[in-house]
Amino acid sequence: MRTRAGIALVGALILAGCTAPSAPPPRPAPTPTPSAAAGPTQSAAVPLPSAGLAEWSVEQKVGQLLMAGVDVRNPAPISTAAITEHHVGNIFLAGRSTAGVTATRDLVDGYRALVSPTTTHGAPLFVATDQEGGLVQVLRGSGFSQIPAATDQAEIPASELHTQAAQWGSELAAAGVNLNLAPVMDLIDTMAPASNPPIGAVHRNYGTTAPVVLDHANAFSAGMAEAGVDVAIKHFPGLGRVLANTDDTAHVVDHTTEDTSDPVDVFRAGIAADPAFVMVSTVVYTRIDPTAPAAFSPIVVGDLLRANLGFTGVVITDDVSATAQVAAWPPAERAVLAVDAGCDMVLASADPTVIPEMATALADRARADPVFAAKVDAAVLRVLAAKQQLP
Repeated sequence: MRTRAGIALVGALILAGCTAPSAPPPRPAPTPTPSAAAGPTQSAAVPLPSAGLAEWSVEQKVGQLLMAGVDVRNPAPISTAAITEHHVGNIFLAGRSTAGVTATRDLVDGYRALVSPTTTHGAPLFVATDQEGGLVQVLRGSGFSQIPAATDQAEIPASELHTQAAQWGSELAAAGVNLNLAPVMDLIDTMAPASNPPIGAVHRNYGTTAPVVLDHANAFSAGMAEAGVDVAIKHFPGLGRVLANTDDTAHVVDHTTEDTSDPVDVFRAGIAADPAFVMVSTVVYTRIDPTAPAAFSPIVVGDLLRANLGFTGVVITDDVSATAQVAAWPPAERAVLAVDAGCDMVLASADPTVIPEMATALADRARADPVFAAKVDAAVLRVLAAKQQLP
């Protein structure tokens, strides 16, 4: 996997921070673009972390910490406005499409054309999607392979899975996607997979033993990296022991996972393979931090993921725009809590209409609170370091 070369530099500067399968069958996507002009794959001038953030506005900084959903079947104006008005620096292709690689690239290029010194300070977009395989495959059609479910991928020798994942990654790269919110590294080890709604019941797990999950998820990640596509291993510290799906159920709790449990150790080994991103779940883990969902917990993000497991890349939340698990918090508070906990990027994939509220709240808090402002800067530098590695 590609080395995150900018991380040490970012650390020095700091010292001077998912979607479930949808019920409807896939339908063809239209190919509108937010702009008539199709932009380049990258901005001509990518700002490097070494340049610092002195010339960035607060709004441009917090925009790098947000990822807005784009419905691949019916892109809404709010997704364009997220970039042009709220300086959002990352998009997520959501829903289901059978339009194929060319149409997807046309859509992506329309968003990339919005990158400018005044919108994202010239920083390129992370363009993400969920291309796990099986029921969770956003992009299909001409030029995209039919990716098997993770349970089937687990039956493929790891070396062959690496090769196949490199092909799947090359298809994403051709479509303009540079970040796959995959693979799933959740370990289902205490129950029958069918009893685990978010993962096992829909065949998103790479088997049911730690070695198989680790070998195959890492092979998937390595194949994506070979194609120039970053990955986000998910859903830390694990969804394999829960009895409900956070998308449609509130108060989802894991009463058994500890910081030394096998599911956490799978992520520990996955982090050793140097993924660009780790996605944090919104489950409450009572034996780690009973007071907050993981994505809002400094204990989970700062103490466990950063300090204990040593992850220095980008931490992204699971979707916090429309899930039942976080509905008790207003969108503005969700964004602030996530960044305050140590997350670097807030995912608003299902409902991008919350982006303005989130962006405003993050900017207002950064202006009012120097400690929070420092966390914003640290997170922006980690995001920019990851973007510096994009091909």
